[in-house]
Amino acid sequence: MKSALGIILLHAWLIASFTALAIPLPPTVVQQLRKANIPTKAIAIEIREADKSSPLISLNGRQSMNPASTMKLLTTYAGLEILGPAYRWKTEAYLDGRLVDGVLYGNVIFKGYGDPKLTIEEFWLWLRELRQRGLREIRGDIVLDGSFFPAINHDPAAFDNKPTRAYNVGANALLLNLNAMHLRLLPENAKVTALLEPELYGYPLVNRITVSASLPCNEEDAYQSRLEGHSIVLEGQIPALCGEAHDYFSLLTPDEYFFSVFAALWHELGGQVTGSVRQGKYTGPQPAFSTHLSPPLSEVIRDINKFSNNTMARQLFLTLGSSGGESAELAGAPLSIERSVQTLHQWLEQHQLQFSGLVLENGAGLSRTERISAQNLAHILQLAASGPFAAELEASLPILGMDGTVKGRFKGSPIAGYAHLKTGSLEGVKSIAGYIHSRSGKKWIVVFFINHPNARHGQAAQDALIEWVQAQ
Repeated sequence: MKSALGIILLHAWLIASFTALAIPLPPTVVQQLRKANIPTKAIAIEIREADKSSPLISLNGRQSMNPASTMKLLTTYAGLEILGPAYRWKTEAYLDGRLVDGVLYGNVIFKGYGDPKLTIEEFWLWLRELRQRGLREIRGDIVLDGSFFPAINHDPAAFDNKPTRAYNVGANALLLNLNAMHLRLLPENAKVTALLEPELYGYPLVNRITVSASLPCNEEDAYQSRLEGHSIVLEGQIPALCGEAHDYFSLLTPDEYFFSVFAALWHELGGQVTGSVRQGKYTGPQPAFSTHLSPPLSEVIRDINKFSNNTMARQLFLTLGSSGGESAELAGAPLSIERSVQTLHQWLEQHQLQFSGLVLENGAGLSRTERISAQNLAHILQLAASGPFAAELEASLPILGMDGTVKGRFKGSPIAGYAHLKTGSLEGVKSIAGYIHSRSGKKWIVVFFINHPNARHGQAAQDALIEWVQAQ
């Protein structure tokens, strides 16, 4: 009897201990981790109610790990608090010369302040406004002033040796359309029609892509794009029976891209330009001829988080160092990655948060060096949930089974729509973080990191955890 009673008391003590700290992992999660050959020491999980200080589950929660793109949660929420949800980036156009009867005898200077969403559509509308203001012909150069951001020696091949991929585009204070080209390939019998947007002045498209009857639909890198002189050359194959193929890539430098898009749109609008493009810096006293404003930050972070846009996250991360204006540049203290890191640490200190093991490189998570613990990322989500901009952050996250990077997960399931989750994926890294609304009506914060060579097989374990939390 004493032995049996002792076992019961020991069992009760173990349950009480787990309850005080955290409960064990759900069996379904453990099972999926075993199937993927991922040991528990390679994962970190933190689950807590949004309004509770103690976790329901905490496994390796204090271990600093690579979060991949879930690092964007820190960058975007800090942006909401530091800059404000209504913050707008500006881009200015100055006339350096005399404007007489629609003809500018001089240069047009474009000065950027890091707008992450200066799209082709927005740029076209702005150039149309310049025409309406009386500018028709430019007898001079297009001068690009990107001095608000530091001259970062960005190597687009450094991360994964894929320098033309759109996600490897670096930050630039005067970044047009994310410096990206959108390619559509339409297989038609034995031919392939290639459509490239935007149109690039001075860069003809040479399409050498053919149709293959044997190529599988999921084949990657079956065709390539490259720059040959001033020609954009497409080579390779696409499957015959898989419909249109879409791709985004970046081949031109930001200056070349800006000018070629500007010239194409300017001519389309009936304007003329006789000069070329060069870098420069606006120093004159006259006011801007015209100023373009970006969408508000609350809208921009939806693109960053729902579609995990790395370049936009880099733009926001660098902007944080300005604390919301041009004051940093005017005071002679140029923006830098170091300044943004310092700003983020100061912001954390203001909230009395000490994040040991936090490593920041670009704020986007497209990094081999960035680190944060699951517990600390949960703190950010909890801070946001109780803060004034809770709705803005949650609305920026992908909706489970419905949009963004989790559109295909639990699609058509009863739990679709009941979670807003940011995902992250690198070679050896798979992560999710965000909010889950359970059947009981409670709001849960969930962070799940996997850092292991088999991480790409870890989605089933993460999905099992999502199902378990939603059932609570």
